[in-house]
Amino acid sequence: MYLGVLALSFCKALLSTGNVLLVAVTALIGKSLSPDPTWVTLPVAFQFVGLMCATIPASLIMDKIGRKNGFYLGNGLGIVGAILCIQALYSASFWLFCVGTFFLGIGIGFATLYRFAAVEMCEKTYRAKAISIIMAGGVLAAIAGPNLAIYSQGLIQGTPFVGAFWGLLALYIAAMVVLTLVKFPPETRHAPDVVTRPVLEIISQPIFLVSVVAAMVSYVVMNLLMTATPLAMHNHGYHFDQSAFVIELHVLGMFLPGFFTGDLIRRFGTIRILNTGALIMLLCIGINLTGQSELHFSVSLFFLGLGWNFMFVGATHLVTGAYSEAEKPKAQAANEFLIFSMVTVSALASGWLEATLGWHVMNLICIPLVLFAMAVVLHFHKKQAFSFV
Repeated sequence: MYLGVLALSFCKALLSTGNVLLVAVTALIGKSLSPDPTWVTLPVAFQFVGLMCATIPASLIMDKIGRKNGFYLGNGLGIVGAILCIQALYSASFWLFCVGTFFLGIGIGFATLYRFAAVEMCEKTYRAKAISIIMAGGVLAAIAGPNLAIYSQGLIQGTPFVGAFWGLLALYIAAMVVLTLVKFPPETRHAPDVVTRPVLEIISQPIFLVSVVAAMVSYVVMNLLMTATPLAMHNHGYHFDQSAFVIELHVLGMFLPGFFTGDLIRRFGTIRILNTGALIMLLCIGINLTGQSELHFSVSLFFLGLGWNFMFVGATHLVTGAYSEAEKPKAQAANEFLIFSMVTVSALASGWLEATLGWHVMNLICIPLVLFAMAVVLHFHKKQAFSFV
């Protein structure tokens, strides 16, 4: 079990390295190519539109062709996206670049299911640990992604950042190779007469609602602030190397706790970890509101990643108790779609908010979102609406 989970973690690490690289450079590429300043994060938004469009099909496709073939398909679409982005940068085409990031988003949409694949490789008592191990693979991404972005910035003269997408292409190919070594458990085939609940009944359960709200809010707030940070730092006169370092600290905050988040959940319970993550996110926002020094950006973005980790890992662990094995495909599809549809909206809004309202107001907008998530968690927990904590 552990070897399989570790191999999946390495695959996820390679893909996450590419994601971090995208975070570091995509908004700045949009700034240089876009015909309108409010469209600078549109390529990022297209990435999340692709991710959202993949969420339901990815889960259902994997139910038909298996986890491994599904991940092969997702990686292949990511490779197509990287090639399109390379061509877009050579031709300075903003819209082709958006199409490329759309395909990259589809590949990322398939990759979000790595954490569920890890859960299926182990017994119930080790599920939180398996999710944490998958998330911990992002530590490699935290270090490699920003440094690859810095190194590749001027690698090919006359075409800034195109080297980053050659690196991204190599990462997707490497993940495809590692995936060949993973042995997934046999697919469970259910008899046609197995009774499953309607999807609306599954998602209306308190345990599902709490998990999806926590995951949704953590990802939306993280995405809003993370995507806008390179732009905010650029507007405050910081160099690209400095914003890339801040993103590196942020991603370390996202994935470094993966080595122990699962143990914390087992010891203190999922609800406490969810609320702790929300409080850490509020601390991040508070730091952002007190100043715009490099130290402020660095510390706040690290806390943003840490808060997201606690909330997202906790929510993922919680939602696995909301469905049976036979209900897995549609339950996971609904979960991913609900989360990443809102993340897509936040990606679409991020550039416009930073350009029109500014960094300070963006942070103020995030406060009621975090408070809402805390209120939902505490409300259902106080009512003892579920015991899977």
